[in-house]
Amino acid sequence: MVDENADQPAPSDAEAHQAAAAARCPTAADETQRRTTRRQAISIGVAVSPFGVAFGVTCAKAGLTWLQAAGFSSLVFTGGTQFAAVGVLAEHGAAAAAITAGLLLAIRSLAYGVVMAPALQGRWWKRALWSHVMIDEAMAVGTAHDDLVLRRYGYLWAGGSVFVLWNLATVAGAVLGNASEVWISRLGVDGTIPASFLALVWNRLQDPVQRWVAAGGAAISIVAVPIAPAGMPIILAGLAVGISPFIGRRGRLPTTTSR
Repeated sequence: MVDENADQPAPSDAEAHQAAAAARCPTAADETQRRTTRRQAISIGVAVSPFGVAFGVTCAKAGLTWLQAAGFSSLVFTGGTQFAAVGVLAEHGAAAAAITAGLLLAIRSLAYGVVMAPALQGRWWKRALWSHVMIDEAMAVGTAHDDLVLRRYGYLWAGGSVFVLWNLATVAGAVLGNASEVWISRLGVDGTIPASFLALVWNRLQDPVQRWVAAGGAAISIVAVPIAPAGMPIILAGLAVGISPFIGRRGRLPTTTSR
């Protein structure tokens, strides 16, 4: 008798974990975590939306129509990369320069993809769709969970929230133009994204190892900002993870003793 499943590939550990988690009945603790995650995702989307307005204003100054600005946000959707590219275009730079500036800032998404891959198992078209919201905010909310199902849940909620609100805000900024810019500067909303990221990573800084890595990354960025091209300091800051294997269990760098 021929086994019909003989040619089927064995599921990966991540897929098996997700299937087992999906099969179990959700508990009260699961629902509480999901509710908390949804609140975080929506609040981050709201916090980021003023920058969507600012991007719309930037597009209007660069000569783009509101429809072009909306297409830029929905098809590119990379936040800082969009600002870098439109900034080059606003200064009458070449399209190649705009693309290069954007790619430098987007390189970090490669690392994000490696980290999130175990939680984003599925058919290729699903993974391609999910990768469109591979942004800082989605990464931060997703990786707050160790469970792969909750990690994907947080990732998709945060990515979806930011995507919807950012695109709506982009259209508003492009239509309203200079009036939006005055409102943004007077209310000081330029501090909302750093504040939201600080809130997300604060709990992680309780781990001594992560404090050392964060301090190393900050030091590298401070040194690199005056001398490196736009987008490179944040990439170089990632080199700080190289010190983590050398940090002791108590979070201190190991000392050497002479023999």
